[in-house]
Amino acid sequence: MSNSNAEAVARIAALRASHDHLRDVAGGLTSEQLRSPGYPSEWTIAQTLSHLGSGAEINGLIFDAGVAGEAPPVQENFQAIWAVWDGKAPEDQGPDALAADDVLVKKFEALDDDQLSTLEFSNWSGPVDTATLAAFRLSEHAVHAWDVEVMLDPSATILPQAVGAVLEVARGLVGFAGKPGPAGRIHVTLTDPAREYALNLGEKVSLEPWDGGDATGELGLPAEAFLRLLYGRLDPAHSPSVTARDIDPDALRAVFPGF
Repeated sequence: MSNSNAEAVARIAALRASHDHLRDVAGGLTSEQLRSPGYPSEWTIAQTLSHLGSGAEINGLIFDAGVAGEAPPVQENFQAIWAVWDGKAPEDQGPDALAADDVLVKKFEALDDDQLSTLEFSNWSGPVDTATLAAFRLSEHAVHAWDVEVMLDPSATILPQAVGAVLEVARGLVGFAGKPGPAGRIHVTLTDPAREYALNLGEKVSLEPWDGGDATGELGLPAEAFLRLLYGRLDPAHSPSVTARDIDPDALRAVFPGF
């Protein structure tokens, strides 16, 4: 198996694990729980699940177009899907989302070795291979699954199997997610998995592999918690122990308010 195929298989397996975990968490929620706030609170838990359900169908259209070698879906297709999901009752949004998500995961799981290495898909970022499409979906899924679970269990963390792949996706989103602020170069040291980055702050925000050099501050924390920081989900009530030197974690929270 090629390295690219192995990466795709690992990410698809993580997608399956994230789906199964969310099913265990959300499969038996009551009407009251589905209608209660998610994280962030502008969505209910049902609406958070609905977002994952509509995303599964949209990714399914992108997936099917890539497999068939056809033109990718357009914005009108997405809007029609969103309208259907927005019209569902909360009691339907939850179970329907889990069903739609399972369909998408099975599409990925059905790919053979040749398809894993040769297929190309067109999503919002442009042409991507199977491993990248799976990673983008995993990023969305694992973070929003946490949005649901943490409202039921405050000690919840992002699924460990997803963290490494989602970190790679997050690196590309930092410029979009990060807001302008005081300039700095933060040496970030992560655990589980071990990673070192340079987090560059200022008018533009970026995250690069650490290559040495000067730093204006240091930050050490679990990789899972760093992901939640980048996605605006590391509030003090849901934060592990963080080692910080010459950088205020609250200042970093202001740089990454979430999206």
